[in-house]
Amino acid sequence: MIASQSEIGSARRIVVKVGSSSISGVNSGQVEPLVNALATAHSLGIEVILVSSGAIATGMPYLGLESRPEDLATQQAAAAVGQNVLVYRYQESLDRYGIVSGQVLLTAGDLDDPNSRSNARRAMERLLSLRILPIVNENDTVATHEIRFGDNDRLAALVATLIGAEAMVMLSDVDAIYTRPPEIPGAERIRIVSPGDQLAGVEFGEASRTGVGTGGASTKVSAARLAASRGTGVLVTSASQIGEALRGADVGTWFSPQSDAS
Repeated sequence: MIASQSEIGSARRIVVKVGSSSISGVNSGQVEPLVNALATAHSLGIEVILVSSGAIATGMPYLGLESRPEDLATQQAAAAVGQNVLVYRYQESLDRYGIVSGQVLLTAGDLDDPNSRSNARRAMERLLSLRILPIVNENDTVATHEIRFGDNDRLAALVATLIGAEAMVMLSDVDAIYTRPPEIPGAERIRIVSPGDQLAGVEFGEASRTGVGTGGASTKVSAARLAASRGTGVLVTSASQIGEALRGADVGTWFSPQSDAS
C-alpha cells in the first residue's frame, strides 16, 4: 500500500484517469506530454493503466458537431467514431517509446457482474504481464445511463480496485480540490484528505453544461473516496502536472488510503 503522496513514484501499479476536456479540442496537444509521463513511469517498471475519457468529444468534429449532442443515438455515434481516433492518437504517441497499448472497453454492468468482472481482471492482468499499456474507457457506444449522467471517475476507481492498484492519479483542468471553486477569491487548496474527513464547509462548483466533459470536483471526490476506502491512495490534480504527480511531488490533493481496507 502507498500510504503517502511522496511514495507514488515507487508504486508497483498505478491507474491514471484523464478527462475529456484535458485531451480534446484545444487541449488535444496534451496527449503527447501525458504519454511522455506515462512512458517514463513505464520505463521504471511501473505497471500503468490509463482510464481515458474523450471518445464523444473526439468524435464530435467528424460528425460536424460543435457542441456535445444531447440525444443518446448521436452520442453513441460520436463515441463509435471518436474511440477509434482517440486510441490511434495515444498509440501514435506511444510508438516513440516502443510501447504498445491495448483497448479495454467496459460498462458499469461489466463490473457489477461477477463473470464479466473476472474476465476484465484476467484480461488486464495478462496485458500488464506482457508490458502492454491498457487504455480503458466506458463503452459509450452501447452504454445508456452512463453516457447521460456519468463520467469515468467512478470507472477509474472501480478499475483501480479491480486490479489492486497502489495509487490512482485523477487528471482534469483544475490542479487540486479547493475549499470553494478556485475562481472565487479566498479559495484554498486542500492538500490532504484523510479517511473519514467530511470536508465540512467545502463548496463544489457544477460541471459546465456547455463543455465536453461530464464530471466535476464532486464526482472526483466521490470516486477518490471510493478508491481510498478500498486501499488505493488517490491524487487529484491537473493534466499539466502529470509528470510531477507521478514523481510524488507536492501537487494536487491527496486522498490517503484507508489502512485497514480489505
